[in-house]
Amino acid sequence: MTLLEARGLTRHFGGLRAVNGVDFALEAGEIHALIGPNGAGKTTFVSLLSGRIPAQSGTIRLRGRDITRLPAHARVRAGIAYTFQITQVYAALSVFDNVALAVQGRGGHPLAAETMAALDRVGLADRAGQTAGTLSYGHQRVLEIAMGLALRPLLLILDEPTQGLAEGEIATFKDIVRSVVPQTTVLLIEHNMDVVMGLAQRITVLNFGEVLATGTPAEIRADPAVQAAYLGG
Repeated sequence: MTLLEARGLTRHFGGLRAVNGVDFALEAGEIHALIGPNGAGKTTFVSLLSGRIPAQSGTIRLRGRDITRLPAHARVRAGIAYTFQITQVYAALSVFDNVALAVQGRGGHPLAAETMAALDRVGLADRAGQTAGTLSYGHQRVLEIAMGLALRPLLLILDEPTQGLAEGEIATFKDIVRSVVPQTTVLLIEHNMDVVMGLAQRITVLNFGEVLATGTPAEIRADPAVQAAYLGG
């Protein structure tokens, strides 16, 4: 079943065609990676999906509902969580309180139980009382995911989640992502191709603001256009 569908999605900045007539579909319960060279339009595209910036033309539908003109906060309530928009870590607050704010924001009840359940899902339950700003960088990224999951989203968008993580932390991240599907659909923007190929069931490649290819990891690896534009032969 299609969870989210974009048709003809467009956003230009002056002469820059950041996103140019993109058609895109996410199937419910999948891990879908969005890749492409720097400047390909990936972050602009997911910003359009999440409502951070408005589309100039095109449509976005979530479970058949037109959300093209919904503001970002309304899209959160509709079921879209974007880590860089929704899940900011508040450094002076405890790990528990960071997640509790997300639970409270969507009206979750009982607050303490739901907060601890979200922390337990990502392996941070034993750090609930720790001040968030004292966590390692890797644990702060995991906390962001916990905050996103606490919103109980239909779609969780993760923008460069493994950037700066050590190998062990990347392995933990991959385990967490695998554990949230199929209840939650994951859209992953990622430059680490080992992570992409190891996690994603489908991959979409953007280049110069347009879709270059969509397919399984094997199909993307074998695509000559993708190899020329991004994978380096």
